[in-house]
Parts: sequence; structure tokens; C-alpha cells
Amino acid sequence: MPTCLVVQPIHSIGIDMLEAAGIAVRRSSSADMAVVAREIAGCEAVITRNAGLSTTAVEAATHLRLIANHGIGTNKIDVARAHALGIPISFTPSANARSVAEHAIMLMLAVGKRLVASDNAVRTGDWDYRYQPGLQQLAGKTLAISGWGTIGRLTAAMAANGFGMKVVVHSPSADPASIAAAGAEQVATFDALLARADVLSLHRPSRPDTRHMLNAGTLARLKPTAIVVNTARADLIDTDALMAALGAGALAGAGLDVFDQEPVPAGHPLRELTNVVLTPHTAGSTDEALAETASQCARHIIDALAGRAPEHLVDRAVWARRRA
Repeated sequence: MPTCLVVQPIHSIGIDMLEAAGIAVRRSSSADMAVVAREIAGCEAVITRNAGLSTTAVEAATHLRLIANHGIGTNKIDVARAHALGIPISFTPSANARSVAEHAIMLMLAVGKRLVASDNAVRTGDWDYRYQPGLQQLAGKTLAISGWGTIGRLTAAMAANGFGMKVVVHSPSADPASIAAAGAEQVATFDALLARADVLSLHRPSRPDTRHMLNAGTLARLKPTAIVVNTARADLIDTDALMAALGAGALAGAGLDVFDQEPVPAGHPLRELTNVVLTPHTAGSTDEALAETASQCARHIIDALAGRAPEHLVDRAVWARRRA
């Protein structure tokens, strides 16, 4: 009986699907990669979430025939080493897209309406907080979208159709016709996007050319009333530069679901800022999104172990030279 190691908890529907297909499920006792490297031995498949899969773990998995990535980003998996060993990697590009887009909208609202501070005011009896200036409405504001993948497009549609926001987009690889069809406006450069933004929402992958795309220089191009939202990848933003801008009042606020270090350490200055809303990487963690993501991972594994190419592979060329 083939075995799949599940590195971190997934929705039970994925476990049920694997077991119904005759695949034994082994749950890792820890997401620490030293532990995973020991426990992955003999497994034909693995499902990993944000823990990824280290070089050591990949090399220890001498029977591994598929790495199923529970989500979109594979930056914590040693993709190059896995592919060199003939191990294909699957991913779930759209399973949680709607939930992440909803989360981006939620962060815009939470920051603009000062939700956390308002809630705290009621709990502490500070009813005069209602006289504080600076609360914002989304209607009529310009949402600047960086990245035009599924999540970026869904976020744009929700903002435009639900809140009457004007949407401008910068995405070097996007089809201009798809942006126009969505009723959005394409801008030629990232700088031009920043100049227009009342709310900036990031939806780019983590790559060398996107690392710290929002830094001291680019942050300075935003309006002081602007809101920054990141539900994509932490390294898109230079966190120190963002904290400096927030602390200096150069931005109205930020909503962040991803961080350079997770969990965010105790005493980190980001946790002390009052104009930022922080969520613990939960944008894609609704029950619905988790069920669909786990289902897709299970289908990928079932297909791969039956000799069928999974629907979504990071590099389909690896399938042709996959490990026997």
C-alpha cells in the first residue's frame, strides 16, 4: 500500500479521499524539517503547506513520486532539487482564490474603518473614540492592484462591483484585453500605479524581481492617506521600511496576512503599531478553501500514483522524466 506523509494538518476530506483510494496516510509528528526528513522515508507522496520541504527532506524521500503543495506558493520547497531527482510538484492555483480575495477586501475595510481600535474603544469604555478623524469609506476610492492572477482579478471585481471602487492595474504579464474586460484601467509602470492608489493590494509571486518591490523609495510615492494590503508574499514588502512609513504617519495604515517570520515574534515592533491590522496567514483558511485545497492535493496524488499526470504541475516537463 503506498503511503502519503501529511506534514501539516489538512481538511479531513483530503484524508478520506486518499484512504478511499487505498493510500495510507501518515501524519508527521512535527513540521520541523529534521523530523520530516526522518518520517518521509518510504513515502510515495507528501502533502505540505507553508512548511515547504527542505533539501534534506527531499533527498531523504527516496521513494517519493509526488510533492503536493497545499496552496500556490512553492518558495519553501527546494523545487530545483526535487525536479533534479525527477520528483514532480503539484500545486493548487485557484482552490483558495475567492477566500483570499475576500480577505484582502476585509483588510481594506478593517484598516479604513479602524476596526480593531474601534472594537477596543467599546471594550474599554472610550465612547468618545467616535469623534476621532480619519475613518475612510471605500466607495469612490481607487484600488491599485499589483498582479492580475485569479486572486487579483477576484479582488478587483469585489471592490468594483461591491463597493464602487475604481480599479487600476499594473501587471507586466497580463493580457490588456482581460483588464479592459473587467472594467479596470491598466497603467504602464509600478510607479504610476502607486501614484494613483488610495488602496494598494499586492498579488504578485515571490521572485527575485519582486522582492521588496515595496520599499522606502516606492512607499514614498504613495499618498499619506493610502492603505497597503498584502495577502500574497511577505518578501514583496521591506517590512522595516513599511514600519517606518506607518510610524511616521506617511501612510494611513496597512493590512497584512503574511510576514517575514511566522509566527511574528513577541516584541516585534510591527505588533505595537496601531494603524496596522495583522492576521496570522489565514486568508486562504476558510473551511471552504481548505476543503477544496485538500481535495485537489488528494486528486493530484491519486492521479500521480496511478500514472496519470496531475492537473496542476509546477513544471510539466518533469513528469516525462519522473522517478519510477
